[in-house]
Amino acid sequence: MRDVAVVGFTQSPSMRSEPDRNEVEILIPVIDALRKQTGLTSADMDFICSGSSDYLAGSSFAFVSGLDAVGAWPPVCESHVEMDGAWALYEAWVKIQMGYADTALVYGFGKPSMGDLPITMALQLDPYSVMPLWPDTLSIAGLQARHCLEKGILTFEQMAAAAARDRGHAKGNPNAQVKGDFTVEGILAEPFLANPLRKSDCAPISDGASAIVLAAGDRARELSKRPAWIRGIEHICEPMDLGVRDLGRSRSTEMAAAKAGVGKGKIDVAELSAPFTHQEILVERALGLGPDTKVNPSGGALAGNPLMAVGLSRIGECATRIWSGEADRAVAHATSGPCLQQNLVCVLEGE
Repeated sequence: MRDVAVVGFTQSPSMRSEPDRNEVEILIPVIDALRKQTGLTSADMDFICSGSSDYLAGSSFAFVSGLDAVGAWPPVCESHVEMDGAWALYEAWVKIQMGYADTALVYGFGKPSMGDLPITMALQLDPYSVMPLWPDTLSIAGLQARHCLEKGILTFEQMAAAAARDRGHAKGNPNAQVKGDFTVEGILAEPFLANPLRKSDCAPISDGASAIVLAAGDRARELSKRPAWIRGIEHICEPMDLGVRDLGRSRSTEMAAAKAGVGKGKIDVAELSAPFTHQEILVERALGLGPDTKVNPSGGALAGNPLMAVGLSRIGECATRIWSGEADRAVAHATSGPCLQQNLVCVLEGE
C-alpha cells in the first residue's frame, strides 16, 4: 500500500442560505485558497474528483459546472461521485493506490437552500414502497430516535448533551453556522420539531463547500511539514429498507471502523458528520471512542451541515489538528442515506 496523506484543506463558512452566489461561486474562493495554501495549481494535480448532488441543483449534470471553479483546460483527469466529498476522497485515494496519480484534488459542494431539503432527501428512499409516501428527513430520523429512546439505548438528556457540547466547541470555529452556550436544560425545554426531535437535535441546513489535496509518499513530505497520513479508510452500506436493519446501532460504522483500524491505537480527536444527536451517539459507540477522545472540536455536523461537503470537511478538520500537533491520531466519519445507512471511516496519523 502506498502512503497517502492530506496535505491541504480549505472550506467556506456554512450558511443557512447563500442568496447571492450559486454553487460555483461558493466553490471558487475555496479552490483559490487551497491553491495559495499548497502552492499547487490544477496543472499539478494528477487527478480531480468531486462530490455533489444534481438533485440539490435541480438539473442534470449540474456537477459539471463545478469544473468552472477548477479549470478544465488544459484537459484534466476528472471524476465525480453523486455522494458527499468524502466518497470522492476515497475514489482519489484508490486512484493513488493504483499508481495512476501522485497528487489529487478533491472537493464537495452543495446549496440545499434552493429547495425543500427534507422532502428532496426522500428521493433516496425505496422508490416503490417508501418514496411515494414522501416522508421527510426529520420524520424518518424521528422514528429512529423514538426506537432508541423506547429501547433504552439512549436518553433525551444524552441527546441534549451532545448538541450542547458540539455547539459549545463550535464557538472557536469561524466557519460554523450554529454555535454558542447551550445547556441541556434549555434544549429539553424546546418544543418538538418532529417528535421526539427538537430543533437543537437536528443539524442546520447549510450551503457550503470544502476541498482537500492528497499526495503520496515523498511528494506529501514536500508539501507539508507534518502530513496527515491516511492509515485506514473504509465505507460500508446497509440495506435501504429500514425494517431489515437494527436502527439502535450503526453496524456499518462498526464494520468500517474495524476495517480502517480505529481500535489499533489511541484516538485523540474524532470528527463526526451525524446530522442528528441520537445518530451522533450511535456513531460514537460504533467507533468505540473513549473518554479521552475529543469529539467534534469543530462542532461537527450539528454546527454546520453543508450537504455534500460536510463529510469531507470532517476529514479536513482532523488533518488540520494533526498538522498543528494538537493530535497524533484522529478518526473522521461521513454518512449518507437515511438513519445512517452508509458510513465512511477514515483514520489519520501524524509522524
